[in-house]
Amino acid sequence: MSGTQEASQWRFLITPRWLGWTAFVIAATAGMLWLGDWQLRRALAGNALSWAYTFEWPLFAIFAVVFWAKTIRDEVHPPAEAGPADAVGLPGGMPVPPPGGARQDGGAGEGGEEDEELAAYNAYLARLTREVKGHGRWHGLR
Repeated sequence: MSGTQEASQWRFLITPRWLGWTAFVIAATAGMLWLGDWQLRRALAGNALSWAYTFEWPLFAIFAVVFWAKTIRDEVHPPAEAGPADAVGLPGGMPVPPPGGARQDGGAGEGGEEDEELAAYNAYLARLTREVKGHGRWHGLR
C-alpha cells in the first residue's frame, strides 16, 4: 500500500463525527480516572466500600479506550462479509428460505418445490414462536 493510500485510510479520523467521538472518549476516560482517584482518597480516609470503586473506575476507563480502538480498527478493516444464505444451518434440518422469496438459481426450480420449502420454513418459525411465547414474563400472582 502506498503512503497516500495509507494516509487516506486514516482520514476518517478528522471528520466531525470522529472528532466528537474521540473528544467524548477522552472526556469520559479522564472523568473515570478522576472518579477512581476520588474513590481512592475516600478509601484512604476510612470508607472500606470505596476500595472496590478505586479499582473499578480505572477498569471502566480501560474498557472505553479499548472499545474506541476496536471501533477504529473496524472502520479501517471492516469485518468479513457473512457467507451466502446456504451456509446458514437451521436446527432440525429446516430449509433456509430463499432471499426475497426467489430461488438463488433464478427460479428455475419447480414452483411447488419452492412453496413447500417456504411453507416448511414458515411452520418452523410458527413453532418457535409458540415455544417462546411468554418467555421473559413474570408468572407470579396477578
